[in-house]
Amino acid sequence: MKKLTAIFDIGKTNKKLLLFDSDYNVVHEISDRIPETTDDDGFPCEDLPLLGKWLEEKWTEISSNAAFNITAVNFAAYGASWVHLDKQDQVVTPLYSYLKPYPLPLAEHLYEQYEGRWNFSVATSSPPMGMLNSGLQLLWLKHKKLHLFQQITSSLHLPQYLSFLFSGIKVSDYTSIGCHTALWDFSKSNYHQWVLDEKLDQVLAPLSSKQVSGEVVNNKKILVGPGLHDSSSAMIPYLKKIKEPFLLVSTGTWCITLNPFNSTPLNKEELSKDCLCYLTPEGKPIKASRIFSGREHEYQTERIATHFGKDKNFYKEIKFDLHKIEKLLNNSASKKLVAACMEGTGPFPAKPNGVWDLQGFASCEEAYLQLLLDLSCLLAYSMQLVDKKEVKTIFVEGGFAANETFMNLIANHFPNKEVKASFLHQATALGAAMQMNKSNTLKNWNFKEYKTGSISSGLEKYGRNLLEQLVK
Repeated sequence: MKKLTAIFDIGKTNKKLLLFDSDYNVVHEISDRIPETTDDDGFPCEDLPLLGKWLEEKWTEISSNAAFNITAVNFAAYGASWVHLDKQDQVVTPLYSYLKPYPLPLAEHLYEQYEGRWNFSVATSSPPMGMLNSGLQLLWLKHKKLHLFQQITSSLHLPQYLSFLFSGIKVSDYTSIGCHTALWDFSKSNYHQWVLDEKLDQVLAPLSSKQVSGEVVNNKKILVGPGLHDSSSAMIPYLKKIKEPFLLVSTGTWCITLNPFNSTPLNKEELSKDCLCYLTPEGKPIKASRIFSGREHEYQTERIATHFGKDKNFYKEIKFDLHKIEKLLNNSASKKLVAACMEGTGPFPAKPNGVWDLQGFASCEEAYLQLLLDLSCLLAYSMQLVDKKEVKTIFVEGGFAANETFMNLIANHFPNKEVKASFLHQATALGAAMQMNKSNTLKNWNFKEYKTGSISSGLEKYGRNLLEQLVK
C-alpha cells in the first residue's frame, strides 16, 4: 500500500484536505467552504470552532479508511491570523480578520518609538498594513483589549495552531513569523526590539522548522509537521527542484513576485511600492513585491462585460492577436486604464482619480486587450522591483498563467529572460507535502515557454507613459 501524506490547505474561502503519494500525485481531495461568523466587535471573521470541527471530521474520515496508508500530515494556511490560548489551552479570542480596521494612532505611536514609520518598516521588511502586520494585532490586544490579553499564555499563527491540534506541541514557524508581521528584524535575524520591550516574546512559542511529533493512526505513529504560511509553502517545490536563480510570479487576486535569490535589504522606496520580505522554512529571506492586479482584472472584466452586454467569461475566448496589440501600442489616443482597485499597491501611492471610460472602444475585445496591455505593464514594473540581472528564468503560476495574451505580453517585457507558464497542481499543499519528505520527484509538472516577439521595443516606452499617467 502506498505511503500517503495528508495536507490541510486552509484558505480564507476554500478549506481542503489532500492526500499525496510519494510521487506527489493527488490521490484524494476534499474541498469545502465554511461560513464566517463575527468577532466580539461585530466584524466578519473565521469561525474557529467550526473550522476545528471540520478538521476533526475530515481527519476521522480519512484516517479510519483502511485504503489510506497515511504516514505524515502537515498544514498550510493563510497568514496574519492568530489563535490565542490560555493556560488550559482554551481559545481566548475570536480569530480576528486581517481585514479588520486598525487604530492608526496606536500604530503611529509604535513607529515614533522606533525611529519612525519607514525606519521601522525597513528593519521589519513590512510595509505598514494595519492588521496585516500581525505583530500589531498583539499590540492592539494588549492596549485595547487588556482583559483578553491578560488571559493569553500562548499565541500561535493559524498554521501552527492547526499543527498543535494534532501534536499537542506549540511552535512558531519562520514562514509565519517573517511574512509582513512587523515582528522580525531582518538585519538581526531575530525578533525586533519592540517585541521584547512589549514582552510579546513571552507568549510566542519556540521557533522550529522541524516535524514536531507523532500522531497515532490505526495503532501507528505518523509525522506531524509544524505548519506553513501558504505563500511560502507554494515556493517550496521551486526551491527544491530549481537551483539556478529565478523569479516566481504567483497570480491570483494579488500578483506576488518572489525572488529567493535577492538578499539586498529593502529600502524606503521599495517599501512605499509594496515590496516586502518573506522567510523560507529555514529562516532565509525571500524578497517580494505585490500588486492588486488580479482584483483589478476581475473588476474591469465585469465592467467590460456589462458595457458590451456580454457574458462575464467572454474574455476566455479572446485569442492573442499581435497586430491588434501593436495597434494599441502605437495609438497615442488609446484609452489607457484608470485603475480602480490598486490603491496603495505596486506603484500606486493613492487611489487614482477618475473612472476608466469604456465609451471609446469599438468592441469588448479591444477594451479587454487594452486592459491586459496595461496590467502587464504594471505587473512588469512590480516584478522589476525585485529582479536581478542573474535571474534568467521567470515562472508565472495561477490565473494569468493560462492567459495566452497576458503571458505573451510578459515575455515581451523581459526579452532577455525565459518566461514560462507553470502548471503545478495544488502548489501550496504540494509545498507542505514536500516539506515532510526527502523526495523531490515531480512527474506532473508542466511548463509552457513564451518567446519574445516584435513588440518588446515598444512596451518599455509605453509602460513609462502609462505609469506617468496613472501615478501622477
